[in-house]
Amino acid sequence: MAHEDSGMERRRRSPWGALALVMLTGIALMKNGADVTMGPPQPAAAAALTSSSRSGGPAPAAAGTVEPLPFAPASRVRIEAINVDAPLMDVGTDAQGWVQAPPPQDPNLAGWYQNGVAPGMRGTSVIVGHVDNMKGPAVFYGLGSLQKGNHIDVARFDGRTAVFEVYGVEVFSKETFPGARVYGDTGHPELRVITCGGGFSRARGYDGNVVAFARLVSVK
Repeated sequence: MAHEDSGMERRRRSPWGALALVMLTGIALMKNGADVTMGPPQPAAAAALTSSSRSGGPAPAAAGTVEPLPFAPASRVRIEAINVDAPLMDVGTDAQGWVQAPPPQDPNLAGWYQNGVAPGMRGTSVIVGHVDNMKGPAVFYGLGSLQKGNHIDVARFDGRTAVFEVYGVEVFSKETFPGARVYGDTGHPELRVITCGGGFSRARGYDGNVVAFARLVSVK
């Protein structure tokens, strides 16, 4: 995919305020062809955010200081704990203002929200992907099973890899999705990985979103 220099400054300055109520819409996918009758893993209580983060306070301080990176588009996401190693495509918003998801036909494809923050920059970068498709589990099927301390590696087109450490995993209702808390700038380089989750019905699909909260801890 092409990345024009003329668009980089716009992306650097794009505020999350305009996306305060935006979330991954997902799609009402029927699960068949695979043994996923129990549904995707749901976040464990032990992986929940701290009380200060739940109330909109700052994220827990990172161990040590990691200098934020300059802008560079994201190319790949790896989450060893749940066997994710997937290319990233650029995604934007649809006509209704929702963050778009990658095409569901490719189960091993995730999307980086290109109009926001690049992974490793100061601010909150966002990666989205499907939990399943018509054939079975997709790229972020296991997202709800992440634990605090798990790492998420995001490769960038400048050759660097931003390494994030998970400090919370939550599932939120789509009806009351806390956009400001999820997308808000904590003053540090952070990452949110989002997929569908919660209850599922054939009529409406998934009724929530699983969100992994992570902070930058190193750069490769």
